[in-house]
Amino acid sequence: CVLLYGTGRTGMKGWIKELYVEPSFHFPFVEGIVPLPELGMYLCFLLMALSAIGIIIGGFYRTSTASYFLIFTYIELIDKTYYLNHYYLVSLLTFWLFFVPANKWYSFDAYRKPKIASYTCSNWHILIFKVQVSIVYFFAGIAKINQDWLLNAQPMATWLPGKYELPLIGKIMHFKAIAYVFSWMGCVYDVTIWIFLWMKKTRWLAYIAVIVFHVLTGILFPRIGMFPIIMISATIIFFSAEWHQKIMQKLPLYSAFEGTNQKIHSQYSQNKLISIILGAYLIIQIYLPFRYLQYDGNLFWHEKGYRFSWRVMLMEKNGFTSIIVKDPIKNIQYELNQDEYLTAFQQQQMKSQPDMILQFVKHIGDEFTAKNGYAPTIHAQSRMSLNGRRSQEFTDQTLDLYALEHPMEYRWITEFKE
Repeated sequence: CVLLYGTGRTGMKGWIKELYVEPSFHFPFVEGIVPLPELGMYLCFLLMALSAIGIIIGGFYRTSTASYFLIFTYIELIDKTYYLNHYYLVSLLTFWLFFVPANKWYSFDAYRKPKIASYTCSNWHILIFKVQVSIVYFFAGIAKINQDWLLNAQPMATWLPGKYELPLIGKIMHFKAIAYVFSWMGCVYDVTIWIFLWMKKTRWLAYIAVIVFHVLTGILFPRIGMFPIIMISATIIFFSAEWHQKIMQKLPLYSAFEGTNQKIHSQYSQNKLISIILGAYLIIQIYLPFRYLQYDGNLFWHEKGYRFSWRVMLMEKNGFTSIIVKDPIKNIQYELNQDEYLTAFQQQQMKSQPDMILQFVKHIGDEFTAKNGYAPTIHAQSRMSLNGRRSQEFTDQTLDLYALEHPMEYRWITEFKE
């Protein structure tokens, strides 16, 4: 239901056209991935909606899960501008949904093909989702164990005073102590909540905490979109099979299935191949959040290893990035009008993310070269403020970014100064 709501929400708010049709330039994760023409993009979301319905009712389940995963992931790869951790999570969860037999009971598939009906599943079919949600919380929590978050209450101290219009709590949001309370509580919550969800004795209290935490987060920071709903829904997986069966027994048409008194349960699988695959997947999920250790410098400044690591709401970067283009033949220099290429939101995201700046520079340089027959020199003039600090030079404006041989080394990003 969450997948269907999220897909419909995108269409109803007009975001399909705004995000994927109207922009003339995108920042793809993989070179060559581009949006389809307008009709094609609308068809993608229509197919996703139909696939979500198929997943809900367990109808043509493999086709539904595969199509939703592939289309959703394709759309997310079109533009880094719209990357959010929970979109990445949706791709992971729908990927694993394809491999689990969620259509073997109380489903359209089981109704039309009673032979596939089953009361059991392998333990890993449930375990993979529990582990994935635990990974999200755990790494989101340890990422908050840093000076800015715990000792400076940043970026909460920057964001919360702007919430003065909220009823009841708005009047206290400007107090620095409140920023510290939110920062420390957020860290403790993320580091520990998954542990309490695993334990039967604390599961209900933990789930109530999940609801309170994510509802409050959604109220304070509405721009995080579907994240609260996704996490509140995903954590239901921690409840027992008996609990889920009791809920199902209250749903319509449950009695239409044979053997409704059978106890639904999971059993351990001894398949070595599955164990190897799950182990490899777990290693990747652990590596990605820690890969930033491969790079020198401040992670929040250069952002190498930031995405796909479950870092949620950890920084506030403000400033500007101007693109300066020089024609070496005509000896003409001008500041590029970014409005001709990028939406306001794209500009906001690009100005502080080095890889996006490079992608844009390459596009501008290639366009200039194709038009004039020779390459321009392109510089980026940028200043940024990180988590409430005074602004400082963000890029080395003496370097021609379009001519860099190894731009992803980010040697053109200045060293961060505390």
